[in-house]
Amino acid sequence: MRVGCPKEIKNHEYRVGLTPGAAREYVAHGHEVLVETGAGAGIGADDNAYRAAGAAIAATAEEVFAKSDMIVKVKEPQPGEWTQLRDGQILYTYLHLAPDPEQTKGLLASGVTAIAYETVTDERGGLPLLAPMSEVAGRLAIQAGATALQKANGGRGVLLGGVPGVLPGKVVVIGGGVVGLNAAKMAIGLGADVTILDRSIPRLRQLDDIFNGRVHTRYSTVEALDEECFSSDVIVGAVLIPGAAAPKLVTREMLSGMRQGAVLVDVAIDQGGCFETSRATTHADPTYEVDGIIHYCVANMPGAVPITSAQALNNATLHYGLQLADKGLKALADDPHLRNGLNVHRGRITNQAVAESLGYELTEPAAVLKAA
Repeated sequence: MRVGCPKEIKNHEYRVGLTPGAAREYVAHGHEVLVETGAGAGIGADDNAYRAAGAAIAATAEEVFAKSDMIVKVKEPQPGEWTQLRDGQILYTYLHLAPDPEQTKGLLASGVTAIAYETVTDERGGLPLLAPMSEVAGRLAIQAGATALQKANGGRGVLLGGVPGVLPGKVVVIGGGVVGLNAAKMAIGLGADVTILDRSIPRLRQLDDIFNGRVHTRYSTVEALDEECFSSDVIVGAVLIPGAAAPKLVTREMLSGMRQGAVLVDVAIDQGGCFETSRATTHADPTYEVDGIIHYCVANMPGAVPITSAQALNNATLHYGLQLADKGLKALADDPHLRNGLNVHRGRITNQAVAESLGYELTEPAAVLKAA
């Protein structure tokens, strides 16, 4: 199979779908790899590094899309990219379709088979291809929140760690999953006062054990959200429903009760955001203000640290990518966890959460694979 890797074109996206090391693995499996020139520049990998790994270099993205059987990316295809996809081609990348009807229409029209990193599962029910970027985003959320909290950036002017004789800043993390866990680790490291809200009592018990009393855990109710948000300096939205749009847990009405200059960091923005007033921003212009509250809603947070995040992402995606290259669609039939990543196949929606979110009829993955 010929595996193609175009350069990412989303605003300030420096990651790459295939590192030179990953490209070498595909070549070792007997596949051809075609990489767009400059694709690895953001991680310090030049074209010669890919040539040394056995890949060929394409002069343009158009050449990569036209000549490849499978496209490996990081972020969802942009309008100029989804028009280059075609029937019979495999797309392997993050998609986040639930809040993106236009991309969904483009993928359906192309006839492509699209596998979303964020809905591939493992035997424990986890999301192994989303987890590494959730770890990065959770840790970055505290860095971003601390920076936005500075007075010169529009924030309250609070140092999260405080100093002797002055109370630390308060951080509330909504959601105790991978993002929430990593955000809490970073916030504790800075010396902040941290509370995690979640609706899973077993998960709250785990978090209590992990942090050994260094964080407060609280069952998430409307009342608890009000009380915690109204007394916080930084609020991290870390709620995920796999494949579906994120629930709006913090309403605009709630902003009036918050401290002026408090910061909302919406890590769920890829899935539409978990704050009612969230809208996607970029690294070039990451924050905006609503009713005196600073919002940080960058949709590709890990792109800010591409060397770390590209390596972590490739470590996670390589195993399944090689299955797809080795077996084609048979890999989806053979592996139920990889099959859960199938979101679109030849003009049909094959993921239940996406179908429900966007109002499409669901076609069961097993049915389309049997037909194929």
